[in-house]
Amino acid sequence: MPLLKEFKEFALKGNAIDMAIGVIIAGAFGKIVTSLVGDVFMPAIGFLLGGAELNNMKIVLTPATTDAAGQVVEEVAIRYGTLIQVTIDFILIALIIFLTVKVMNRLRRKKETVEEEAVPAPTEIELLAEIRDLLKKEEK
Repeated sequence: MPLLKEFKEFALKGNAIDMAIGVIIAGAFGKIVTSLVGDVFMPAIGFLLGGAELNNMKIVLTPATTDAAGQVVEEVAIRYGTLIQVTIDFILIALIIFLTVKVMNRLRRKKETVEEEAVPAPTEIELLAEIRDLLKKEEK
């Protein structure tokens, strides 16, 4: 039972719940970014490459053949197009996440600045009154 109690304490802590929410949001955000890359950027890159799909780019080492028993032997190929596409996916996803974090940090800094500005600076009269009160305390 101590293990169950310890797990309950862990699961109900704010950090664990915040982390779970973060993982769920990250999964949804990942789907959005994957769609953006696969459905927007990759077709544009394919268009720039003359209509070629990156996934179909390969160097065939041995073409597909049919053996004596009538079984099809698949081709052996180096699929460099898939590597290029995955690399481009990674770069675009990393860039989108970087820009999102940068915007969030900028918004957070603006919020902190607004909060700092909300506290009014003491006026000269208030500062002089504080000094006067401190001097009176020292005299006693």
